[in-house]
This record gives sequence, structure tokens and C-alpha cells, in this order.
Amino acid sequence: MNIIGNPNVGKSTLMNALVGEKLSIITSKAQTTRKRVMGIVNGDDFQIVYTDTPGIVNPHNKLHEQMMGFVGTALQDADLFLLVTEVGETLKNRHVLEKVIDSDTPVLLVINKIDLSDQATISEKIAYWQEQIPRAVVIPCSATEGFNVDKIFDLILERLPEHPAYFPKDELTDRTMRFFVSEIVREKILLYYQKEIPYSCEVAVEAYEERDGIDNISCLIYVERESQKAILIGHQGKAIKKLGTEARRDIEEFTGKKCFLSLHIKVLKDWRNSDRALKSFGYSLED
Repeated sequence: MNIIGNPNVGKSTLMNALVGEKLSIITSKAQTTRKRVMGIVNGDDFQIVYTDTPGIVNPHNKLHEQMMGFVGTALQDADLFLLVTEVGETLKNRHVLEKVIDSDTPVLLVINKIDLSDQATISEKIAYWQEQIPRAVVIPCSATEGFNVDKIFDLILERLPEHPAYFPKDELTDRTMRFFVSEIVREKILLYYQKEIPYSCEVAVEAYEERDGIDNISCLIYVERESQKAILIGHQGKAIKKLGTEARRDIEEFTGKKCFLSLHIKVLKDWRNSDRALKSFGYSLED
């Protein structure tokens, strides 16, 4: 079941709520999610596989093109679309909307963030989307407040086709611990830095050594310019120290273990337009 929609409408928040774990990082900035992130929910007689996707954008570089490649794949291989919108917007990319309309795949259309609106506006949006996609089931929701999340879960369960489980029953995701560590560090960059800095950064886990009692983790943060490196470090190293402290806390909460986290910064000019760099960072449809 693939989750699609514009940037910053709450796709990741909704998936985390449905899965019951924080698998996708969440910030108020657009383009927080860059790759497909899978979350798996198992019951006695069902398995639901959710896939969070990047927000739909008009590409301005090769990174954006790869991100939209993940969305394109999601439009082709879903048993069910969870199309997430919010009260104050429509799906800007008409091409994506037409793909959904022309598909035979069932659609649950979620109008998120209704806690920030009023009943008249919500009713107007429900009617708008029902006209746009007549076969869709339209559901008002607040993922942050938990309103109608259970109802969405039940509707998903009703509409998924019968099929043997794709994954072992004890799996929560197809992603590795290294992936989640890199995403936690990137989330903190998105939260604590402004302007172009978060969008110019990529995080790679260089070493992950599991030990009794404490894990030893080393991450390399790539930026595009020397000036960005200086901003990340901050005056007397205070900014990078805060970043490391906050990331370490979240990593320890996620893994349930203490860790030693070291962060290093490297300049890789124009990596967002480098095919080689993007492939090394996992931006490929096979990833």
C-alpha cells in the first residue's frame, strides 16, 4: 500500500501512526522524505506493507529526479493508494493525479490536518475530492491528533487483496539500522539548520560497530560547499556538538542501546547532480 502526496502534507506522520513506530523522519520542512521507506504491520491473519514516498515536486536537479522516480514506481506497484492531502491544498502535479484517476487501483484519499481547519472548509474539500476521484473513499483525518487513524487502518484492511505474507512476521521494515541512523542525523540537520543547508546535506554511516553495552557509530555528512561545512560546524564547534548530542539521544531511543556517535563533514561539490554520488547514496530505483 503506497502513500503518495505533495510535500509536507503529513504522509510520514500518518505512516508512523499506522505502523505504531517512528520509521520516517518528520520535520516541518518540505522534501524531508527522500527515499521510499517501508513499514510492516502484522496481525494474526494479515500483513500490511506501507510505503512512504517523497513528496511530489517538479525536479530542479538529479536528486529530485530520483525522488520522483520513487513516486513513479509507487504509482505502478500498489495494491492500494493512500493519497494524502491537507485541507488547504490540491494536488499540484496534474500528471500524478491523472495516473491515480486512470488506474484501477483502489484509492483512500485522506484530508489531513483537519484540526487546523473548520467544518465548512472540510466539507467543501470532501466534495472537491469526491468530484476529482469519484471511486475514492475520502476520509478527513488528523494524523498528529490520531483522529480517524483507526478508521483508515480498518478501511485499508478491508480493501487489501488476499495474498501470502511477503515478509517474516517479526519484521517491521525492510531498511537497515544504518539507514535509520543516517535518517535521524539528517532529521536533526533539517530541524536545526536553515535555508539551503538541510537540502545540501546527505548523511552516510561510515562505521557501525555493535558492542556489548554501547555501539560505536561514525557518520559522514556530505555538503556541496566549504561555506556550508563552516555553518554545520558553527562557532567553536557548538552547532555540530548540538547536532551530535540530539542525534545520539534519538538513536539510543530507537535502538534501545547506548551509542558513541562521531560526526565528520566532507565537501562533495554538486553531489545532487552527480549520478555517481547519488547511486552511492542509494538513490536508485533498486534501492
